Amino acid sequence: MNATEQREQMVEFQIARRGLDDRHLLQAMRVVPRERFVPDEVREYAYEDSALPIEGGQTISQPYIVALMIDAARLAPGERVLEIGTGSGYAAAVMGAIAQQVYTIERLPELAALARQRFAELGYDNIEVRTDDGTGGWPEQAPFDAILAAAGGPRVPELLREQLVIGGRLVMPVGDRSGAQRLVKVTRGEHGRYQQVDLGGVMFVPLIGTYGWDDAPAPPARGGTPWT
Repeated sequence: MNATEQREQMVEFQIARRGLDDRHLLQAMRVVPRERFVPDEVREYAYEDSALPIEGGQTISQPYIVALMIDAARLAPGERVLEIGTGSGYAAAVMGAIAQQVYTIERLPELAALARQRFAELGYDNIEVRTDDGTGGWPEQAPFDAILAAAGGPRVPELLREQLVIGGRLVMPVGDRSGAQRLVKVTRGEHGRYQQVDLGGVMFVPLIGTYGWDDAPAPPARGGTPWT
């Protein structure tokens, strides 16, 4: 089975059959080559229903979790999105296949450099990568239609909420730094009001930074998987 066939199978069995049916999302996941975003030694497992190790001691999230977060954010063509935690670059690439512009922040220089290289090689010219502490967002490019954080913090940082447009959506894991969190969606309303809904239990690596956790070692977590 070639990579194109594996992607089709991934979309059908791991995503669509679990109830995610947004056509822009499904098409994006059909065209983004996930195998190009993992190290060579795990490339044969790129389309399995699990998180995988990547460079820098980090992980690439399970395909379903990537899809779930983008679906929850209701990302649409023409929108501008901020991602906290570039990682391998895969989620940003999927979002870049939908949105007009993706801004993504990665605190680890090694991962940021690899993501830039992958985006350049694959022709994703609507993704901008910044190496920095992402917990404070990207004020110079705000406001955003959607913000997604691929790491779990103790709470939703106020600075991130403030960088949403009215009607904007933020999706991120919130909980303890051991890896067990709740995936939440925050929608910005008018007059400083926000609506938050719980999307279920997940396990992500800690969100490190000024408005997240400090960089002391934490128990290992399986980045981007459902928690059971």
